Amino acid sequence: MLQSRHFHSEDGSAALEFITAGLLLLVPLVYLVIAVAAVQGGALAVEGASRQAARVFVQAPTTVIAQSRARTAVDFALADFGVSGGSASVRVSCSPHPAECLTRRGFVTVTVTARIALPLAPPALNVKTPLTVPLTATSTEQVSRFWGAG
Repeated sequence: MLQSRHFHSEDGSAALEFITAGLLLLVPLVYLVIAVAAVQGGALAVEGASRQAARVFVQAPTTVIAQSRARTAVDFALADFGVSGGSASVRVSCSPHPAECLTRRGFVTVTVTARIALPLAPPALNVKTPLTVPLTATSTEQVSRFWGAG
């Protein structure tokens, strides 16, 4: 039986198919890993920022100073992870007396919300669909029973 010449002309096509299929599958996979790493880094940044803000808040002598120190702590914690502190919002709530945050054995809850930009997404594409991931973290600290005694 004679074989057609078309069957013998496929030398080297497996390598080309492997490269093509590999790129089509590898590029989205690499982007997915980078995007997940960016979101995880943002989650760690927001969580650390809320924890540090709550800690410095309960150690401040007055509520006004506490608000300022908490905002500074959030900015520093987010900057450590490369997240812009200006895009973050900080909310402080107090219990059992919402009007008086720094009372002995009171609880201060700090909630930090930030938007983490997806990597390699140009700002021009941010028309209707946001290319950021909103992340929120909450931390609660108790004011010392010795607060104000000194």
